[in-house]
Amino acid sequence: MDKQTVERALLATGKLPHEMLRTLLRAYGREDEQVLVGPRVGEDATAVQLREDVVVAGMDPITFATEEIGWYVVHVNANDVAVMGAAPRWFLVTFLLPEGETTAADVERMFAQVAHACQEVGAVLVGGHTEVSYGLPRPLAIGVMLGEVSSQRLVRTGGARPGDVVILARGVPIEGTAIIARERREDLLARGVSDALIRRAADFLHDPGISVVKAARLAVEVAPVHAMHDPTEGGLITGLWELAEASGVGLRVDLDAVPVLEEGRVLCDLFGLDPLATIASGALLIAVAQEHGERLVAALEDAGIPARVIGRVTSREEGRIALRHGKEWPLQPQAVDEIVKIF
Repeated sequence: MDKQTVERALLATGKLPHEMLRTLLRAYGREDEQVLVGPRVGEDATAVQLREDVVVAGMDPITFATEEIGWYVVHVNANDVAVMGAAPRWFLVTFLLPEGETTAADVERMFAQVAHACQEVGAVLVGGHTEVSYGLPRPLAIGVMLGEVSSQRLVRTGGARPGDVVILARGVPIEGTAIIARERREDLLARGVSDALIRRAADFLHDPGISVVKAARLAVEVAPVHAMHDPTEGGLITGLWELAEASGVGLRVDLDAVPVLEEGRVLCDLFGLDPLATIASGALLIAVAQEHGERLVAALEDAGIPARVIGRVTSREEGRIALRHGKEWPLQPQAVDEIVKIF
């Protein structure tokens, strides 16, 4: 049987064939001196030799996007580690794949995406699980990223203090815009959206990109950051509320000052979505003492990362207030992300 026929053959329900998994791990794994037990057929866990630093772990699934699911799952999890001040180091992933639809070529593409994304954030694939499962409508990926940071530089989402300024790095909704363009391309064309705009929006996954690792790493180098958070489901509005809730503080934020990317505004308007409540991976919220705010914004801008102050942290008693459309509103989390409407 030729290679092309093998790659297109549908995989049976259950674990991947051992030889296929062994080949994939050899092709897309990388060595790391601290990894004592890495991804191998027959190994169910990884073992990592620790130094003096703190280990940070984050876990997130990918359930919406399918086209670059392996790339997505690395970056979303790397973001969660980076906002705690840590450098992403070791990654584990579980792929659950639909029966009767998954080929060997599909699986290799996912592994290649994981390897490429790990290289981008400075991590290595160290383990996980892959199987073809009954009853799934589309591939699912669940990732776990481990990172390292010194105990003195550990950052918490719950570290914001009254008097801090809140900085937004980049605009919104980066991930939401990419998802709409990729999942609803034909619908958008039928609605009169230009092919050029759709292609630009779809590429938001990479440019400006959903990774906040660079921005987060720069922030902790430049200033004594009190808190960071990457808004995801529920968009920027929910991300702001989560930062305040985790910190036990109030917040006063000017949503009219938030940069909404033009492609995102166009696509959200077509589907009746609020761009500030649409999945917002790629944006980064930073809380820092006011005296460091201007310097941090300037450093981010110098590195090619758009940034601006959009609010300030207040006492819990002062409440969580959003200025929007010239009026004050209570800042409340979104029960369901707006992106669900397109599915």
